[in-house]
Amino acid sequence: MSENTVKNIMIVGVGGQGALLASKTLGQVLLDAGYDVKVSEVHGMSQRGGSVVTYVRYGDKVYSPIVDKGEADFIVSFELLEAARYTEFLKAGGKIVVNTQKIDPMPVITGAAEYPENLEDKMKAAGFDVDAVDCLTLAQQAGTAKAVNIVLMGRLSRYMDFKEEAWLSAIEKLVKPQFLEMNKKAFAFGRK
Repeated sequence: MSENTVKNIMIVGVGGQGALLASKTLGQVLLDAGYDVKVSEVHGMSQRGGSVVTYVRYGDKVYSPIVDKGEADFIVSFELLEAARYTEFLKAGGKIVVNTQKIDPMPVITGAAEYPENLEDKMKAAGFDVDAVDCLTLAQQAGTAKAVNIVLMGRLSRYMDFKEEAWLSAIEKLVKPQFLEMNKKAFAFGRK
């Protein structure tokens, strides 16, 4: 990475989906690689169902944890509508890595709105580079629906210049031993 080059990643989703572990895992990989890393707190409603966003920034020297519109190299999204909600933050040439799961926000649950149709196609038609994967099914195949976050990290790892071992090392540092093999499997499924 050249002098003062900072990379920006946004992790977006719905409260209760594991965005915190995803951002900690990514942050650990980056720290272990020797970068200056700033990870924002999870912003938004941390209760299940509310929109949440975490910023991860890394480089030789990072001064702020906040990503502005048009600056994100990656948007990693736990849910389609959340990915669509944050597309204005993606820089030209950036990539969206998204779980194809749909979680109804409160206006849809109450009947005040309808969940938008064909979001993946609409994002692609708008010129966004989208890698959409059914992370929920892969997480369930790994042993638990709660591993969607680690499946997403596996998927993101395909586009970043860090060895698989670096990611697995970060997972080992952050995940309780009884859940380690399940999470390693989830990571592998996302990476494939």
